Amino acid sequence: MSAKVAIFMGSISDKDTMQPCSDLLTELGIPHVFTVSSAHRTPERTAKLVKELEDDGCQIFICAAGLAAHLAGAVAAKTIRPVLGVPICGSALGGMDALLATVQMPPGFPVGTVALDKVGAKNSAWMAAQILALHDSAIAEKIIQARAKFVESVEKAAAELEGK
Repeated sequence: MSAKVAIFMGSISDKDTMQPCSDLLTELGIPHVFTVSSAHRTPERTAKLVKELEDDGCQIFICAAGLAAHLAGAVAAKTIRPVLGVPICGSALGGMDALLATVQMPPGFPVGTVALDKVGAKNSAWMAAQILALHDSAIAEKIIQARAKFVESVEKAAAELEGK
């Protein structure tokens, strides 16, 4: 089955941060690609990957980058499919540069940004799943089941804390 989601990282050093995104998509049974492509060092590769993946049916692009963090914007410039950006902290500016570069896009080229670093990695996978669930009831059911487990987890923790 072809990838429904593509995860691009600007550098292999972002792998540990983005691994939870790939893991969650795998857990939800969503076929995806997990690769490195840089907006600055390999712009031709990035554009080629977007085209090839789109032609093969990819529906959503998740892009993680630090520093100038132009990867999500570079991908948004090449597709009309949803692009989710994950700003990676790690610069001397504490990730503020990556955050602003990811969220502050020109009109007509939006990048959805849900959080930074590993939380962003996980939330971008959840958001991608929710987008796909609009037309895939199996994915929707997996999300519903996961949320039920979240509720159970919180209720269990509360009961233990309260000594019940």
